[in-house]
Amino acid sequence: MRHPASKTIGYQLIHVTRLHRARTAKLLEALELFPGQEQVLEALAGREAMSMSELADVLRVRPPTASKTIARLSAAGLIERKGSEGDARVVRVALTAEGRRKAQAIEALSVDIEDEATAHLDGKDRRRLRKLLKRVEKGLRNALGAEMEEDEDGAEDAEADDA
Repeated sequence: MRHPASKTIGYQLIHVTRLHRARTAKLLEALELFPGQEQVLEALAGREAMSMSELADVLRVRPPTASKTIARLSAAGLIERKGSEGDARVVRVALTAEGRRKAQAIEALSVDIEDEATAHLDGKDRRRLRKLLKRVEKGLRNALGAEMEEDEDGAEDAEADDA
């Protein structure tokens, strides 16, 4: 029996998002990572170091969420904490060599997932889908009005899952 809302765009977006997250989780498991942790490694990749508040801003999460994730990744040897030269109260975090290797693997994993998700689309349809999803996002942002801030990437304010 089909869900009554199964023909709506919202239902389809939620269903596809769940499938994408499940596939991501399965591939992250091979890297010994949990969903949400990859976002931290991606945020730190290519950067020297970030303060905890900068990281929380980039991830669009509250500082305690970022701290909890950093603690787990630090215990796994993927992140190192450094004191700030200008202010001893500020903790900066950076990837270790192993963290950089995992970040590179995550980048490849992301490409693989997108290829799997769009395997039945040609290049033109992929571009069209990205544009349409940006329009859907804009519509939802407009409906929310001032409740949501938009950064340069158009990221939403969301907590990382079990990061």
